[in-house]
Amino acid sequence: MKAANRLRLLCQSLPLMLLLSSPVHARLTPEQLAQLDGPKMTCSGAERAGSASGIPEFSGKWVGSWPGIKGQSGYEPGPYADEKPQYTITAANMAQHQDKLTEGQKQLLKKYPSYRINVYPSHRDFGYPSWVCDTTKKNAATSQVLDDGRAVSGYGGGLVFPIPQSGLEAIWTNILSFRPWTEKAVCDIANVYSNGTVAWGRQRFMTMNMMMKPGAERPSLEERINAYFYARYSLPERDKGYVAVGFQPNNFARDATQAWQYLPGTRRVRQAPEIGFDYPVPPAGARTVDDDYGFNGSPERYTWKLIGKKEMIVPYHNFKVNDPAVKYAELIKPGVPNSDLLRYELHRVWVLEATLKEGKRHIYKRRLMYLDEDTWQAVWVDNFDGRDQLWRIALVTQHYSQEASTFHRGASFYLDLLAGGYEAGYLVNEQPGDWWRMNTPMSPSQFTPEAAGRAGH
Repeated sequence: MKAANRLRLLCQSLPLMLLLSSPVHARLTPEQLAQLDGPKMTCSGAERAGSASGIPEFSGKWVGSWPGIKGQSGYEPGPYADEKPQYTITAANMAQHQDKLTEGQKQLLKKYPSYRINVYPSHRDFGYPSWVCDTTKKNAATSQVLDDGRAVSGYGGGLVFPIPQSGLEAIWTNILSFRPWTEKAVCDIANVYSNGTVAWGRQRFMTMNMMMKPGAERPSLEERINAYFYARYSLPERDKGYVAVGFQPNNFARDATQAWQYLPGTRRVRQAPEIGFDYPVPPAGARTVDDDYGFNGSPERYTWKLIGKKEMIVPYHNFKVNDPAVKYAELIKPGVPNSDLLRYELHRVWVLEATLKEGKRHIYKRRLMYLDEDTWQAVWVDNFDGRDQLWRIALVTQHYSQEASTFHRGASFYLDLLAGGYEAGYLVNEQPGDWWRMNTPMSPSQFTPEAAGRAGH
């Protein structure tokens, strides 16, 4: 081929090459950007207005505190502790509410007579710190999906796509939703089997999210590390002394979740195999690594479809279930946890569907996620098996943390409809001491392989 012809072909193909390698992003119009934090829309992209069905107008009047709060750390009953349910949904009356229930809720109501949904008055009173809103507005104008959906550009601590134009933008906004900078607690884990027996686990747990450190100076999502994690097990007895540390990256095209394990049997630290996606979580493997928070990690194995926004009855303002006064014997029941300790409210949520890509592997073929419009956190997830049969449900309770000035994931329930059991994790009720602690200073040195070795010895 002559040099002139080669040059002509290169010039003709260059626009296509650039298109294929360019960021995936549907630009917002100036009119859309102007709506953020305005009369109609909050800075998180939620509708300010309420609805005739009972969703209140967004007030955002409380940030980091509320009337009657007693301390800046530790358990608080929250501002709505004296409220009573407006109504209760059971298998007998769920047909009246079915348009506002997830498939998982309907299946639980049918399967377990003890399961019921106590619906309380809805509230939207907790707002964002000003720097979160400032970062969100900056991200809305500039953030892009990169590397075939395995990364995004922008700045940490703010929502990346508060007005999502695609499923990928919605899941990344959930993954990077505003959460505590650091957290630490001793957490109990209850694995409840179909015959009612309970196997217990316990871990000392810490995380440090580098993107969420409070302040006006925001880290770039181009930095390598998103968050660190640490877990040291003391139960079950066979896992006593086992330690796992590691980090999750910002860009899953350049890096993967890295972890190191201290194994008490060998008294050595070694790098763990790949622990992303459907890697089973100890001690019982009743959930996957990417079940945490409803979903976490790389979204690369799924095609993400943004179905739209809908009014749904979802878990919300769940302070009580994490109360130290609530003993595990009261909370942990056969089949499902004690429904009287869970609070549900009517809220608008984004409905997001994930379908496993052809040729990719995961034990969940499909996932239906319900993302709260105000916080972008997952409040309910239905997971389907390879036959497209509803299999596992993630019921992740959220309560507002005065230390972190944001909603925080507390007691989390992973229910197996097929096996008839569930895992209850992140339980702190019966742990003495500091309960959950948020936003206390930590260092990356606490999450290294050397730290795992010191903890194990």
